[in-house]
Parts: sequence; C-alpha cells; structure tokens
Amino acid sequence: MSENNVAHTIYEGLAAIIAATESGERLPSEPKLAERLGVSRATLREAMRTFEIKGMLSRKQGVGTFVIHPTQIFEGGLENLLSLETLAERIGLPVSLGEVDVQTQAAAGDVAENLRLEPGREVLQVSRVILAEDRPVAFLVDTLPSGILAAEVLADQFTGSVLDILIKRNDPPLASSRCDINAVSAPKKVAQALNIQSRDPLLCFVSLLYSKQGEAIDYSYSYFLPGYFHFHIVRRIGNEI
Repeated sequence: MSENNVAHTIYEGLAAIIAATESGERLPSEPKLAERLGVSRATLREAMRTFEIKGMLSRKQGVGTFVIHPTQIFEGGLENLLSLETLAERIGLPVSLGEVDVQTQAAAGDVAENLRLEPGREVLQVSRVILAEDRPVAFLVDTLPSGILAAEVLADQFTGSVLDILIKRNDPPLASSRCDINAVSAPKKVAQALNIQSRDPLLCFVSLLYSKQGEAIDYSYSYFLPGYFHFHIVRRIGNEI
C-alpha cells in the first residue's frame, strides 16, 4: 500500500472513532489508539494534528485529548463586510471576547505603508481572541491611525469588533474594504492564543478599510481556525466588470 493510501486509511479510522465519540468525551490514550489503528504513536500524532487544526480535537496537557463537535460554524458570503459578532448573531451562535491587548505604538513597515503614514506616527493596535463554544476560534488584530478611535472608547464599548464601533459612530463614514485571503502558517503569538501549534495552517484575511474620503483607516489581520468557518462568494458569469 502506498504512503498516501496508508495515511488515508489512518485518517478514516481516526475520523470514525471521533465521530462515534460524544462531544466533550476523552479519547482513549495514545498507546491504545495507536494499537487499535495499527500504527506508531508518531504516525498517530500526525493524524491527530489534522483533526486538532479542524477544531475537532483539543489536547489538555496531562489530562488527555477530548473530542469537539462544533454545533454550528460561522458561514457567510464575502460580498458584504460583516463582523464575526454579526455573523454569529445571525446563526444564533454565542461568542465571547477572550484576551484583549490595546496599545499605542509607532507606525513602521507595512503598517506605515498601508495606512499611508510617515514612519514613527502613532497608531492604535487592538489585538484580541474570539471564543465560540468556550474555545478560541479567531485571533484579530486591527491597527488604526491615531485619532480614529480612542483607547477609552474601547474600554467602554468594546465587545470584540472594531468594525461595528466604526460603523455605529459613522465618523468617518466608511466606503469599502480590500481584503487579501491566504492560507498561512500560524505565527508563534497567534498559535499560543488559539491553543494550536506554531506553523499549523490558518485562514488569514489581510484587510484595509477605507473612508468615503479615500483614507485608509484600519489595517487588519484576521486569523481563523479551520473547521469553524465557511466563507463563500457569489461570482458573475462572463466578462462584465
């Protein structure tokens, strides 16, 4: 049997075990699982990582590996810019705000370039974790020029979405957003926040939000845990612009 066929067989076997296990229940120990599937523990761990990345397994050091069956996923089209909170509300999925870090810093590199700021200009950076079903599923970072949003406003009103605050304030009025979508390896800081391993694959949106005056007012990175998100886009047929 080829290496690919072996991997597929192991994956299917582990998938069947996970499907037959109730959400929140602990899987058998690694030695027992490896024996049951007829593989080495090293091979088993590689297969298990695939399901961890999909959000279907959660390892707790010294306790064991637990099965997670997401009851719902974030689903929506990309034609309209919506916050995760809005998407969650539409499908009735409770979400909460995890660890938040708000700080001012000097603009440099791609931040200065994309926000069209002189290097050294002050910007406000807001990093936070979004939880669904008590599990971290997204890590979001927004960087805004000084004066667009005060740190005090975040302390009073923040529930996780910078976008929703800007829409509600309508100052400045928003016009559009450009978004680049990539599959990336999780940076160390993001991996720690999402309880995954460094360099595990994540879906990443890199976005620029523009005002009606054409000013770039928010440069953001959004990292999403596979398995909890399903995005789609409606596309036209033909060559019309």
